[in-house]
Amino acid sequence: MTAREIAAAVRTGARSARSVLEEHFARIDVREAELHAFNYLMREQAFGAADAIDSAVARGEDPGCLAGVPVAVKDNFCTRGVPTTCSSKILEGWTPPYDSTAVARLHAAGAVLVGKTNLDEFAMGSSTENSAFGPTRNPHDPSRVPGGSSGGSAVAVAAGFSAIAYGSDTGGSIRQPAALCGVVGVKPTYGSVSRYGLVAFASSLDQIGPFAVDVGDAALALEAVWGYDPMDSTSLDATMDSLSDSLDRGVAGLRVGIVRELTEVDGIAPEVQARVAAAAEALSAAGAKVDYVSVPSVSYGLSAYYLIAPAEASSNLARYDGVRYGRRDAGADVATMNSATRDAGFGAEVKRRIMLGTYALSAGYYDSYYGKAQKVRTLIIQDFARAYEQFDVLLTPTAPTVAFEFGSKTADPLAMYLSDVCTIPTNLAGHCAISVPYGTAEPTSGATLTSDGNPKQLPIGVQVLAPALGEATMFRVAKAIEASAP
Repeated sequence: MTAREIAAAVRTGARSARSVLEEHFARIDVREAELHAFNYLMREQAFGAADAIDSAVARGEDPGCLAGVPVAVKDNFCTRGVPTTCSSKILEGWTPPYDSTAVARLHAAGAVLVGKTNLDEFAMGSSTENSAFGPTRNPHDPSRVPGGSSGGSAVAVAAGFSAIAYGSDTGGSIRQPAALCGVVGVKPTYGSVSRYGLVAFASSLDQIGPFAVDVGDAALALEAVWGYDPMDSTSLDATMDSLSDSLDRGVAGLRVGIVRELTEVDGIAPEVQARVAAAAEALSAAGAKVDYVSVPSVSYGLSAYYLIAPAEASSNLARYDGVRYGRRDAGADVATMNSATRDAGFGAEVKRRIMLGTYALSAGYYDSYYGKAQKVRTLIIQDFARAYEQFDVLLTPTAPTVAFEFGSKTADPLAMYLSDVCTIPTNLAGHCAISVPYGTAEPTSGATLTSDGNPKQLPIGVQVLAPALGEATMFRVAKAIEASAP
């Protein structure tokens, strides 16, 4: 059942929230040990919430648009009384005294939280191999990564552990794992979903968004959490167009631009390029006007991102000092204690990015690195603005390849960073984007064989980009792509 079907059945009393939850925990009990989607399962809290929803329905009350829907949230969302670790030893065992705004809105919508999902430590990674608590595995082929950093949330939906899930997207951390796991993933407009209670990585880039089995569920999931929040100084006080009401309006007359710099660039696998071309043809057949467009500065997006994001991370992660909360290692004085705590508490990738960011912000290098990266960010925003004068939405691959094997890129950080080459520009611009599953392909190396001796096919995602607050049009195009998917 989709999330929409579950909510409708629970609200009318045709299904109980408890029975729905039992089905999802049964799936978790079968495959969680193999896949490791979760850092923490909220079994007791979930059944308590499900029973409360069933009681509300029995009293004639409406629990909300997500009534009884099992939901998973990334383990960097603050959840009152529930461990929130960011998959880091430095926060192991910490329990927040409050809920993030997104979690509070999920409770208000009647969702049932089943657990906190695994991620690359502090959301820094593209494979969920950087978690201090072990990697998450792709349900389509457990020898391969699920993508990252929100790999646990993508797997929770792909494996049927939860009907929808939520993650954070700083440079592609929702869309890239969605593509590799064969689910829908949405990065909404920056500021449209409150970041209050989301543990920060790079504050000018981070954005909360949903994973779902289809575009309709993704629309429902986003509408449940977005909207203005005075607790977030970057929250947009703007009217959001209905997503669910616009899904079936079709794409006739819409202008779709295929971004050359993100489709024809070296590193994009031929099978991925073929799927983007097929999606473009399907949109054209549905009445859209499709053509190529150039957004030149996106070619520098990866370089700019890996100066801006680490710089913000080096500032945000300075708060983990062994004094206020989380881990504390012994030291002869405060400075020694700070150093020992951070050395033992942070993993290698987090340390790498903190050092890179600190260097980029240091005296004598600020203008050459961080300052120049911000200028590139402005160029990207300007180039996107020109593209959106000609087109309503843009089309690109989501990830350059299908899911890759564990360990194949860990020794080469640059190769890992290139996994986000197609997703990063949207974060730098603050715009919205969605990844939609569009068929499968055989991996180019290390294929796992099925029981009948054929190579396992792995999912491919196609990405739709739209300008800020352009979600309604973006979802219309995503729905049309989904309808034509192989």
